[in-house]
Amino acid sequence: MNTYVSLACAALLGAALPAGAAGQDSQAPAGPQQPQQAQQNASQAPSPAADDKLQQVTISGSRANDIEQRRLSTASKMIFGREELDRNGDSNVGEILKRLPGVTMGGPPGRGGGGVRMRGMGNGYTQMLVNGERPPPGFSLESLPPDQVERIEVIRGPVAEHSTQAIAGTINIVLREGYQQKDIQFRVSDSVSGGLHSPDVSLAMPGKSGKLSWLTNVMLRQGRNENASTTYDRSERRDGSLDSEQLLEGRSDSRSKGLHASPRFTYTFDNKDTLTVQPFLGLNRNDSRLDNTVTRLGGEPDYARLDQESESESTFGRVFGNWLHRMDGNAKLDVKFGVGGANSENSSLRRTYGFAGEPLRVFNDRGDTRFRGANTGGKFTKPIAKGHLLAVGWDLEYTRLKQVQVAEDDGSPLYEESGANLAANQRRIALFAQDEFDITERWSAYLGLRWEGIRTASTGAANQVKNESRVWSPVLHTVWRIPGKDKDQVRASLTRSYRAAPLNDMIAAPTISADNSIVRPDRSGNPDLKPELATGIDLAYEHYIGRTGIVSASGFVRHVDDLIRRAVSEVPTAQGLRWISRPVNIGKARTSGIELEAKFQLSDLMADAPAVDLRANYSRFWSDVEDIQGPHNRLEGQAEQTANLGADWRLKGLPLTLGGSLNWTPDYLVQVSNEELAFTGSKRQLDLFALWKFSATTQVRLFGNNLLSQDYDTARSVSLPEVLTSTRSRTYATVGLRLETKL
Repeated sequence: MNTYVSLACAALLGAALPAGAAGQDSQAPAGPQQPQQAQQNASQAPSPAADDKLQQVTISGSRANDIEQRRLSTASKMIFGREELDRNGDSNVGEILKRLPGVTMGGPPGRGGGGVRMRGMGNGYTQMLVNGERPPPGFSLESLPPDQVERIEVIRGPVAEHSTQAIAGTINIVLREGYQQKDIQFRVSDSVSGGLHSPDVSLAMPGKSGKLSWLTNVMLRQGRNENASTTYDRSERRDGSLDSEQLLEGRSDSRSKGLHASPRFTYTFDNKDTLTVQPFLGLNRNDSRLDNTVTRLGGEPDYARLDQESESESTFGRVFGNWLHRMDGNAKLDVKFGVGGANSENSSLRRTYGFAGEPLRVFNDRGDTRFRGANTGGKFTKPIAKGHLLAVGWDLEYTRLKQVQVAEDDGSPLYEESGANLAANQRRIALFAQDEFDITERWSAYLGLRWEGIRTASTGAANQVKNESRVWSPVLHTVWRIPGKDKDQVRASLTRSYRAAPLNDMIAAPTISADNSIVRPDRSGNPDLKPELATGIDLAYEHYIGRTGIVSASGFVRHVDDLIRRAVSEVPTAQGLRWISRPVNIGKARTSGIELEAKFQLSDLMADAPAVDLRANYSRFWSDVEDIQGPHNRLEGQAEQTANLGADWRLKGLPLTLGGSLNWTPDYLVQVSNEELAFTGSKRQLDLFALWKFSATTQVRLFGNNLLSQDYDTARSVSLPEVLTSTRSRTYATVGLRLETKL
C-alpha cells in the first residue's frame, strides 16, 4: 500500500513545484516544379498520360522514395512506406505510429487505447484519415493490421484539399495499392504476451485481365490479453471527514477476433481515364471479464468485490471510389465518392458484493449503434501561367447515427436521460481553392483557402439538439531551397485550423460510471459547443543526406480560441445526486514546441562503414490554458517531451538484419481544472527484431515489443472535496514469429 500512497503524494507534491522542476492523389502539395517538368516532358514526347508523372522525379518514371517525396512537397509532409510498416512486426498500426517523429500514443505501453496524438494533442486535434477520408465509427488503430496499409502520411500543417480540422496535424493512412505488387504475398504469425497467444494470417493476391487490375488483401486475426492493476482511492466529505480509503486489485481477461479485407479494383479506359474502387471491410468481436477486489483501509467503501462481463461486436464497411479524367493542357479532374456504414452492439453486466459476500447491486448497460454515411468530393487541377498549378474542389458528406443506450441500476434507470433513443445526423459542406507556384527558381509557395460548414441535429427523449458551425481557413506554406546548398531548405507556414465539437460531446447520450465520483463521473453532452479555432505558425530547417537521409529542426506555435474542456458537477437524478462530466468552452490556450529529427545510413557519413541505418527524433512541447491556474495548466493529455532512438544493421555475409528502437515519454502533470490535477507516468518501450532471408521470396522475422514491461502509473486528485486516486497498471512484453513469403 505504501507504494501507492507514495505515488499519490508525488502527484500532489508535483503540483507545488515550479514549472522548471485518399489513395495516390490524397497527398499534401508537392510543389510546382514537378508539374513544370511534366509539361516539358510532354512537349518533347506527347502522351495523354504525361501529367500522370507529376509525382515522379526519376528518369525511369518510378515512384520517388519517401524522403524524395518529402523534399519536393511544398507543405511539410512525412511519408512512411512498407519498410517502416514491416520493420518491427507490429500487430497494429498504433504500435507503428508511436515511433514516428512528434507522435505519441495514449494508454499503457503495449496496450494503446488512448488515441493517437501529434505534438502531444489528441481528441480531435489530430485528424485521422483513411485514403484521405474520415474513417467510419467502429474503426480503431488497434484493430487495423499493418498488412492492410500501403503507407502512412504525416502532414504537420493543414492544407485546403483536406479538412482543416487539424490543429496538431493530419495522419493519412493509405490502404494497400496494387501498382507495384506482382506476386501473391502470404504472411502468418503468432505473438505471445503474458503467456497468451495471438495468431494472425494474411493473404494479398494481385491480378489483371485486360484493362482491369486488382489486389485482394485479406487478414484474419485472433487475440487474447490479460491486464492487472492496483488502484489506491481516498475520498473525504465536504466537512473534511474521511469518507473511504481503499486499495482495489483489478484483473481482466479479454478475447478478440477480427476479419479485415480491402480489395482494390482499377479499370483503365481507352482515353487513359482510370476508375478505382476499394471496399474496406471489418468485423470485430470482443469478450472480456473483469474482477475487482477491495481492501478496506478506512471509512466505508461502496463494495468489497465487483464482477463484470462484457461483450461487444462491431462491423464496418466503406467503399472508396475514385475517377481520374485527364484533359487537354495537362488539366485533370479527380472525383472521389464513398458510401459506408457501421453497426455495433455492446452489453455489460456488473455485480457488486459486500464484505460478507452478500449481493449488493446489479448494473446493466446495453448499447446498440447504427451509423450510415455517404460522401463525394472532387478536385480540378490545371497548370496556369508559368509555374502555377491551380486547383479548385469540393467536399460533401452526410452521416446519420442511431443509438439506443440503456443503463440500469437494479432494474431502474440511473437517471432521466438513460435509455432514451437517440438519432443524429450531420451534414458537412466544403469548398476550396489552392495555387502552388514558383516565386523564384528556388522559392516555392502554396496558397489555399477553404470554407467548411457543419450542421448537426439530433433528437432524443430528453431534448433536441441543433448546432451549426462555419469556418474560413486560409493557409500559406512556403519552402526556400538555399542557394549553393542543394540539400538544404527552409520551410514556413501560416495557417488557420479548427477543431469541431465531436458529435458525442454535443448529444446527450450518457455514459454511466458504476463507481460514480468526482474523479469517475458519468459523461454527457452539451449541444451549445462552439468549434475551437487556431492560428498557427510553423518553421523548419531540413538538410538531406544521400538518397534516404535527413536531419531537420522545426518549431511551431498554435493560439487556440474557445478551448473545449470537460467540467464536472453534481446533478440531481432519479438515483440521487450524481457526478456528471459535460464539455464546455472555457477560453483561450497556447501551445508551442520544437521537433528534432535525424535519419540516415552510416555509410553516408563514413567510408567503409557497416550497413547500419540510424533513426532518432526528439520533441519538446509547452502549453498553457488561460483560465486555469498554473504552473501545470497544460493542454489535457499533452506530454512535455518524447523521444525515439532506433537502428538497423544488415550483417555482411549473412542474410540477417538486426534492429531495434527505444521510445521514451517522461511523466507529466496537467491541471485539468482549478480543482483537479492529473498525473501521467513515464513510458519506456524497447522493441527488437531479427530478420532472416532464406531466399528472395521467403523470410522469417522474430520480434519482441515492449520488452521492458514497465508498469504504467496514473493519478488524479481533487481539492474540494478532497479525493485522490492513483493506479498502477502492469504491462506485458510481446514476442512473436512471422513467416513472410511470395508465391
